Parts: sequence; structure tokens; C-alpha cells
Amino acid sequence: MIRDPDVFQPFLHSLRRFVRERLVPREAEVAAQDRVPEDLVNAMAAQGMFGYSIPEEYGGAGMTTEELVLAAMELSQCSVAFRARVGTNTGIGSEALVADGTPEQKARYLPRLASGELTGSFALTEPDAGSDATALKTTAVRDGDDYILNGTKCFITNAPIAGVFTVMARTDPEKSGAGGISAFIVPRGTPGLGTGQPYQKMGQAGSPVSEVYFNDCRVPAANLIGGEEGQGFKTAMKVLNKQRIHLAALCTGPAIRMLDDAVRFVTERKQFGQLLADFQLVQAMIADCQTEIHAARALILETARKRDDGQDVTMEASICKYFASEMCGRVADRCVQLFGGYGYIADYGIERFYRDVRLFRLYEGTSQIHQLNIARRTFAQAGSR
Repeated sequence: MIRDPDVFQPFLHSLRRFVRERLVPREAEVAAQDRVPEDLVNAMAAQGMFGYSIPEEYGGAGMTTEELVLAAMELSQCSVAFRARVGTNTGIGSEALVADGTPEQKARYLPRLASGELTGSFALTEPDAGSDATALKTTAVRDGDDYILNGTKCFITNAPIAGVFTVMARTDPEKSGAGGISAFIVPRGTPGLGTGQPYQKMGQAGSPVSEVYFNDCRVPAANLIGGEEGQGFKTAMKVLNKQRIHLAALCTGPAIRMLDDAVRFVTERKQFGQLLADFQLVQAMIADCQTEIHAARALILETARKRDDGQDVTMEASICKYFASEMCGRVADRCVQLFGGYGYIADYGIERFYRDVRLFRLYEGTSQIHQLNIARRTFAQAGSR
């Protein structure tokens, strides 16, 4: 749902201009320095990018799901590092508080997340609990007015720079699976909380990712999200359902950008005395890219509108994430092919996108996990008829 098209369309045009004029020219610098420069972080904050999905009463834009995915498709048409820098605040780093936080928790943290003063981070994955998130071993033991957390998280986006963490931990060791998991807010600086050195990654330079450690980390009981134990996994699923639609949009933006760059290249470069764009096999690859991008965009928008209408989109969210992330990988591969030898050279940028987007098929649920989710939901629907 778009609340006011007369306001939202000019916003999208402004965002598109900001991405092209301010962010795209700095992509090589971000890749070389492996960080987003502070002046650009401040510029993105001034644009309100950290608060897209945070309610207006807490300083955010309060975007609907449809508005969020349209903004995400624009923002992600540049280096993945830029959207990753704000992405945890507009997604998994704030969404648990938005969905299930108490009024006091929301008032304390959401305005600072919306402004970009704080960077949020979502700490769910563990060395032995990735696709099987319910197998997490991080514990939270009640001790008077506090909980004591112990455990290790891994692959946590923005952990090295985060000011506050949403942490999933097991409060009831007697309950296996999802039932004994609770969600906590843990600010940086809490004794016993530590983060590791950023990983050296295949791609996504400028987006810091690391482990998070809890060693007798004492957290006030007031930081239990929602004030109720055992609700953490339900909260995580609320976060991930919306985030999977959001991430699908964030997969579509890079595909649009890569195709634009490839089209520009093949309409300028000649071989055998004619433009590459005149070769039918080149045109076939362009057509395949364009068709898949349009299919992903239509699927994402339909699902976003359903969610805004209050419908259960658990299966559709998985379909969006699965299709869009795989689509983006196929587009990246074709675009490298369209560039030929130049596609393998860093100066042209396509090889960076090729490496960056590979991660999309792994996080927020691997493609294989989403296939299982989609099949399981399909069987459940068939059985209910």
C-alpha cells in the first residue's frame, strides 16, 4: 500500500538521484577502504535512510511494506555496502522492537535507530545453529532482576559497529526447539558483550560482519523484548518474514543495476564490425535478465501488498526471497558474460557485484531451506482443502 502517491513518487525520484549522484561515484572508494566513509553515513542519515520502516511516532518514515520494497529497489542499485550500512536499522536490527517491544523499549531505542545515532544488529545465527535456528545454544539465566547471557553468535551483519543488539537466547533449557527461546536488547558496552574482528569475505567489502560473544553478560530483565519469556522465536519469525520480502527487493536492485551496466556496454562495444547488442545471443541474455527482473519485481510487490492487507504471507515471503536471490545470481552471471574479458576485471565493477550478490542465496535462509519451507506450506495448504 502506498499511502500518498503524490508524496511517495517524488521521494523515490529524490532517492534515485541521491543513489546515482552521491553513492555510485564512491563505490570503488568503499571497496578499497572496506568501509562506508562517515560523510556518506551522515548523508544517508540526513536522507532518513536509517528509519524507513520505523514508525513515525519514533522518528522514522513508517513505511508500509510496499513503500519499503520500492525504496529498497532504488537504494540497492549501488554497492551492497551502502544498503547494508542502513539495512539492519530498516530491517532486522529494529524490527523485533517494532513488532514486539514494550512501549518503554520502543521509546528508548527506536528514535536513536531511526536517526542513525545507533546501528542495530540482529544476533540469531550460531556456529551450530544456522538453518536450524531453533538449535541455538546461547543461554539466558534469570538472576534476580537480570539475565546472564553466555554463548557465541556468528555471521552477524554490522556487529563490529553496532550500538545495540537484538539477541536470541534460550531461557528454558527444558524446552527444546523454539519454545524456550527469548529475545533481548543488549547495548554495546554491556559487560561481558564482545565482538570479533570483521571476517575477510568473498565480497560485500564495506559491510562489516563478525562474531558476537557473551561471557556472563548481565542484562536487565527490563531488556527482555515484550517482557515475556519464550516468545523470542515467534518474534524472530515476524522479523524474518518481513525481512525476506525486503531482502528480495534488495536482490532486485542490484540485478537492475547490473543489467543497466551491461546494456550500456553492449550498445557501445563492437566485435566483427558490429555492436555486441546486434548479436541475437546477446539479445537473448538481455531478454532473460529483463524478464526475470520483472517477474521478481511483480512477485515482491504482490506479496508486499498482501502483507499490508494483513494476510499471512509466510510462504510468499519464502518464495520472494528464494526466487529473487537466485534470479540475481543468474543475472550477475549473464552480465559478466556480456562484458566478456572485461567482466573479470575489477575496473568495470561487474565482478564486484558478481561476488557481492552471491551471499544473497545464503543469508536470511538458504535457497534450500526456502525450498523446504515452500514445499511444506504447499502440502499444508493441500491438506486443508
